[in-house]
Amino acid sequence: MRPFRLRASRVLPVMLGVLLLVAGCGVGRDAVGSGPQEFQFVAPGGETRITYDPPQSRSKITDLRGESLLEPGTEVGIADYPGRIRVINIWGSWCGPCRTEAPELQAVAEAAREDAVVLGIDVRDDRQAAADFMNARGLTYDSIYDPSGRTLARLDGYPRNVVPSTIVLDRQARVAAVFLTPVGSSDLLPLITKLAAEPAPPAPAGTG
Repeated sequence: MRPFRLRASRVLPVMLGVLLLVAGCGVGRDAVGSGPQEFQFVAPGGETRITYDPPQSRSKITDLRGESLLEPGTEVGIADYPGRIRVINIWGSWCGPCRTEAPELQAVAEAAREDAVVLGIDVRDDRQAAADFMNARGLTYDSIYDPSGRTLARLDGYPRNVVPSTIVLDRQARVAAVFLTPVGSSDLLPLITKLAAEPAPPAPAGTG
């Protein structure tokens, strides 16, 4: 029987692919992503409030989309708000800290409406309980109704058991901050002001 041998022409591409894969697995605040690649969350050593700067180091979320909580049968997602700063809040009506946090998010939605929008992701919840939660607190911002966690699962590596948590996207849908803890308007409004002052994204080709 002839011995099995791998030709160099086959081995080199495989080795190169492995080296590229390893080179892309760095861990750290700057290693979460750079340029246009899709956001992949990397736990930053126990930190619960993470910011991503400079802007060019941020990674993008292409889209998060699912059925609207406020308008059943229709879909809502971050792509519906192009050019806006997007505050994505993961919550549930069963979550105690969410009861305190929700009015703060409503205040942010109202105070920063010219620059930003708040969009919730309602997880592991009953639709009626979630609707009652919003109505009782006068919440007007919409949420993706995501009882199975399917929408949230699109965020690679993101801790789906941390509720509430908040992701803030800049105008180019890049992740500028992550809060793995309840937030208030005093946390979000200064951040929104900072992001609003950053250079606007370039206009699409052919629109000038």
